[in-house]
Amino acid sequence: MAPSSNSARSWALLPLRVIVGVGFLVHGMAKWHRGPDKFAKLLQLIGTPSPLATAWLVTGLEVLGGLAIIIGAFVLLVSIPLFISMVVAMLTIHVHYGFSAVNTVGLTATGPVFGPPGYEINLLYMCALAALALVGPGALSVDQWLRSRDA
Repeated sequence: MAPSSNSARSWALLPLRVIVGVGFLVHGMAKWHRGPDKFAKLLQLIGTPSPLATAWLVTGLEVLGGLAIIIGAFVLLVSIPLFISMVVAMLTIHVHYGFSAVNTVGLTATGPVFGPPGYEINLLYMCALAALALVGPGALSVDQWLRSRDA
């Protein structure tokens, strides 16, 4: 017997939520380990106001937001600033390199040489965040558990 569409939809959102959350967490942890001051130098080059404060804000958003998305906690609330950060990254950096996330710019004896990524991944993250925000975090989420307690 096939699962109900609500049940299947709820479980289908679980891998989407976990992968998106892990993606943000890994990117945030990379900024954290390199030091937000290094990310601030990039932000300064593109004319971001208060680059060091912004670097810390984005790093924290990606780490804490990624964790919240993974566990399905406050998904609607957390999705909004994460979505905005993807729009800003897309319009200030990635749009200049075209659509494709994989830009092969050459080939050497050791393999391909890749250029900067385009905005494809930003769009995928934005669509996934929109789906999670609009439909909900799905199965095995803190948000679902909180709703079931209130019912």
